[in-house]
Amino acid sequence: MTTTADTYHVPVMLRESVDGLDIRPGGIYVDVTFGGGGHSREILTRMDAAGRLFGFDQDADAEANIIGDDRFTFVRSNFRYLANWMRYYGVEAVDGLIADLGVSSHHFDDAERGFSFRFDAPLDMRMNKRDGMTAADVLNKYDEARLADVFYLYGELRTSRRMAAAVTKARAAKPIVTTQDLIDATAQLFKREREKKDMAKMFQALRIEVNHEMDALREMLKAAAALLRPGGRLVVITYHSLEDRIVKNVIRTGNPQGTACQDFYGRMETPFAAVNNKVITPSAAETGANPRSRSAKLRIAEKKDNDK
Repeated sequence: MTTTADTYHVPVMLRESVDGLDIRPGGIYVDVTFGGGGHSREILTRMDAAGRLFGFDQDADAEANIIGDDRFTFVRSNFRYLANWMRYYGVEAVDGLIADLGVSSHHFDDAERGFSFRFDAPLDMRMNKRDGMTAADVLNKYDEARLADVFYLYGELRTSRRMAAAVTKARAAKPIVTTQDLIDATAQLFKREREKKDMAKMFQALRIEVNHEMDALREMLKAAAALLRPGGRLVVITYHSLEDRIVKNVIRTGNPQGTACQDFYGRMETPFAAVNNKVITPSAAETGANPRSRSAKLRIAEKKDNDK
């Protein structure tokens, strides 16, 4: 199938998220999850000639969607290096940052990448195909205890220990190299009524481990807190409880752990003020048209002016 910007990824909560940026036409903005460029294109329509937009994506496939606009700069990199790249481009502060976390529809639909159990494919799962361990490497090289931790921490699977034991037993006979190999090794652990949900969690756990997603998210949010100018907006769309918890904690307390720190007057020491105290979810019309949006949550925060 030929991939275009329109088919690469359908942007989730497009209007709500870009509205949340409260765009200043001549401002500087960052889309740290460029993908098909849907959010970036909408941002550009709201900017004037003086505006600047940086789009980050570590996946080489996203380069096919680069926007031909002098105001736009594509950065082929993981967003964990946000601070380094902004320094490279001489940007000291930005007016807004948007992140649509998780996996794009393109990745789920590309059978060769191994992100989905719908296809029998090599277990790769790397967002950046040029570097790092694959999911097959994790399954075949991690010891049983470490595998159990991955399934429990990143998949929140109660059967994590039995799952790790099943993988260890199966790989002793032959390496686990394809999605079907993994399913065959663990199939007996899935109850029929939860089979697809638990398989999805297993694949999610491996993907998060392979791409170091939680570490990257923490580093990006730390950089965003430092880069955003007072009044600047942070807009994040999450898809599972692990990443949503980190985003919520950073907005509420200023740190991923959610540890409350107060100043002398008892005020919470956090660089952000939540714009939407109640999480925003997609409309029924959107979830019907785009199944990926069903678990999406939108959080918006504004950078405080600590000098006031």
